[in-house]
Amino acid sequence: MHLRIESEVLRENPLDDPHERDLYVYLPPGYDEDEAHYPSVYCLTGFTGRGKMLLNDNAFSPNLAERMDSLIGAGTIRPMIVVMPDCFTRYGGSQYINSTATGRYEDHLIEEIVPYVDNSFRTLASSGSRAVMGKSSGGYGALIMGMRHADVFGLVCSTSGDAYFEYCYPNDFPAAFREINGDPLGYIDRLWSNEKKPKGFHSALNVIGMSACYSPIGTNFDLPFDLISGELRQDVWRRWLEHDPVRLVEKYVENLQGLDLLYIDAGKRDEFYLDIGARILSKKLDEHAVEHMREEFDDGHFNISYRYDRALELISAKFVGV
Repeated sequence: MHLRIESEVLRENPLDDPHERDLYVYLPPGYDEDEAHYPSVYCLTGFTGRGKMLLNDNAFSPNLAERMDSLIGAGTIRPMIVVMPDCFTRYGGSQYINSTATGRYEDHLIEEIVPYVDNSFRTLASSGSRAVMGKSSGGYGALIMGMRHADVFGLVCSTSGDAYFEYCYPNDFPAAFREINGDPLGYIDRLWSNEKKPKGFHSALNVIGMSACYSPIGTNFDLPFDLISGELRQDVWRRWLEHDPVRLVEKYVENLQGLDLLYIDAGKRDEFYLDIGARILSKKLDEHAVEHMREEFDDGHFNISYRYDRALELISAKFVGV
């Protein structure tokens, strides 16, 4: 189901991005034939993604709705509602957190989308019956939701989620420095004005997007390197690290210990070394007695939507009150 949601918290956001957003909601087979209430799972897309992309047609892989129909039909998972929000920005994404440089996307999700879905559909409106999952930046967003909003999302699944920033981000810095060429805002303008993107645009956009989320300064942002020399800016990098899930465990340990499910996985050949980040995150969770599951699979970072099956299976088994 395709809906439009008008966001008050995104109105007049710093980037003048649309405050009216597409919201895609999957309703399980039989939803219109009974009066039952269903658990829900929020699926967060990765960097540069929107909820709609989860429903794209693909000759070689089922989209999320097709995946849900198959899993429910086979009895692998129980019927559930799936919510696919759009938290895209001009800089490529929001990391599902609030930032003065992009907008209040965390508030948009928690204060607007969740209540809207609960009021519009027959959900089981409790944290034990509400899950959040995602891949890459979506996995990061899922972790943040579990850390900060365990009263809203009681079940969290992160596939290849950004963690241990020392490994997953700095490899992009030299390429981004060259590509941006001293003018990050001008670079964004040029990027949007040309349909054909330059070869190195992903590294540049990724660094700009993360800077806007992790090191905003008013409605602008600080990059983690000097624009003239390329030298790392340790003061800015420290601000990034404050958002690293590994470093946030201690701050949110009580919330994490209260989750009904915390699952993290990553491919053994992840190009951004997020399998190592997951290992380090798992170690930190163990040190703070946070019950969780960690798995690795034989693959990289891309084209791994099949891992949603595993997350959905665990979520289905761990729902509370259904």
